[in-house]
Amino acid sequence: MDLTSIAVAYGALVLVFRFGMGSSILGTYRLDQIEAWVLVFLFPVLFGLSMDYEVFIVSRMREAKLHGATNNEAIVEGLAHTGGVVTAAAIILVGALGGLVNGHFAGLQEIGIGLAFGILIDATIIRGLLLPSTMVLLGRWNWWLPAGLARIVNVKASPLEDRETRP
Repeated sequence: MDLTSIAVAYGALVLVFRFGMGSSILGTYRLDQIEAWVLVFLFPVLFGLSMDYEVFIVSRMREAKLHGATNNEAIVEGLAHTGGVVTAAAIILVGALGGLVNGHFAGLQEIGIGLAFGILIDATIIRGLLLPSTMVLLGRWNWWLPAGLARIVNVKASPLEDRETRP
């Protein structure tokens, strides 16, 4: 799912800069080609942000599941508790990165459009619709781990010591 937002961002770049869709409204240049370095820059940034949002949401879902919630209850609880934070962070980033479109350097305009579209799609459609839908369809398979990996991941936290009792 993380690659979907990257594909959407690349598609938005082609539509806006290559075909000129919305260029009069956005004030962007119409180009013969997309800058190659922009694509190389967008991939890790969008992938990292997408993974961050996913880990944040799914961690909360897993927490609920470990505390005895059913699969669907864990999904609802995870989205209810983290959805607002992810959406707010995405709105802030889209607004800030959208400001790059006002620049007169085509590369910065491409970065602004690419990141803004990628983050917007990732936070709304992918994290709000595709992630919970996929998790409902997968059911108990969301939480399956191979035996060896389960031992590594399910490490119990050690209790905190009282600072007063330490020598």
